[in-house]
Amino acid sequence: MRSLCAFLLTFLMVMGSGSYALAENAFDYPFTNPYEATVIEAPSPYRAVLPQEVPTRILNLKVFPERKIPEIFWYEDGLPCSLVYQRGKAPLIFIIAGTGARYDSPKMLSLQRAFYQAGFHVLSISSPTHMDFIINASSAMIPGNLEEDARDLYRVMQLAIDKIQNNIEVSAYYLTGYSLGGIQSAFVSRLDEKQRQFDFQKVLLINPPVSLYRSVSILDRLLDDNIPGGLNNFRPWLDDVMQNLSDIYKELGYFEFSGEYVYKVHKRYPRRESFLRAIIGLSFRLSSSNMIFAADIMNGGGYITPTHAEFNQSTSLTPYAMVACRTTFANYFHEYLYPHVHRDHPELTETDVIGRLSLKHIETYLRRTQKIGLLHNQDDIILGNGDIEYLRQVFGTRAQIYPHGGHCGNMNHPDVVRFMTNFFSGREG
Repeated sequence: MRSLCAFLLTFLMVMGSGSYALAENAFDYPFTNPYEATVIEAPSPYRAVLPQEVPTRILNLKVFPERKIPEIFWYEDGLPCSLVYQRGKAPLIFIIAGTGARYDSPKMLSLQRAFYQAGFHVLSISSPTHMDFIINASSAMIPGNLEEDARDLYRVMQLAIDKIQNNIEVSAYYLTGYSLGGIQSAFVSRLDEKQRQFDFQKVLLINPPVSLYRSVSILDRLLDDNIPGGLNNFRPWLDDVMQNLSDIYKELGYFEFSGEYVYKVHKRYPRRESFLRAIIGLSFRLSSSNMIFAADIMNGGGYITPTHAEFNQSTSLTPYAMVACRTTFANYFHEYLYPHVHRDHPELTETDVIGRLSLKHIETYLRRTQKIGLLHNQDDIILGNGDIEYLRQVFGTRAQIYPHGGHCGNMNHPDVVRFMTNFFSGREG
């Protein structure tokens, strides 16, 4: 099941539903359907030309060197991060990955290359919701509390700079992140105002949620509401998808993971929007289920695994994977994350904590801090009613909001790449 899902997602994250039209506005982007924009890789004319090879150094950080790692995570040897570096003195940009993403995920690599091409050092950090981070760098090993995650990220940033400070020259520090990494960047920036380890000159939030709880609830519903028959019908639904892929291979006579091939496929084989919704929901659910599994194991079990169970490389994880896949983020919040927060802050209700997992919790800071900018899309699927208007009001002229692009779908567009690099370099246009 795990290998089938991996294959399916690898293919379908660049495959879509078939309707392809130029946006009829100044922003020349090919997908006006937000679910298509989120899933489908745009054709090459709509992608910025970026270097394929950049000088890279992988760092393995021992954040908690005394921490005992369960045998099932035998492959873990510190938190991996990557540094892309210039030959001479340059500003350094930290990038925080989105939900469940690693430092070397496709979106992170694209951002690395774009910022390197613009003359920056780049240090890329996995999401605090990724298993690597939970196991090696999370203090509580229960991700989702934005203020706690910010402290963990800040610690990692300090350790990374300590490790490379004799190898590169840094003229200034900048910060960005996309999706969950976007909202976390805001909380990290606020923390840096107090601790002043980096004194970030500029911070860019890329497609952040306004309310984390509301956004992940939207993503959870995309899966639960768009598989015919619900999750109980997941396996027949997956079998049908795999049969469709087999039919495509037979007709076209070959198969390859390339943007041009997938574009040809999605034009010939239209997909229903409900299918795209389900694929987005499935991708999020797999990320969150990995997060939940890692958090449960690292805290001794008792949530989706037996308490203090001994897992090793030969243990079958299928039963726990199925439980994790049926566990929504709302389940995780109410049954696992909130009790953790409540132990330290018994005065906080669930509603209080949900409110703290939001940009509104730090609105005063965001309004007065001119160094923080916003990049977003009008049709982002993780936003609720009124969220775009709220962001425009809070950020004003510091907000760049594109009409189309779904959730992070247009990050490789030349106009978007130009805006991001110009934001940090201080150039206009």
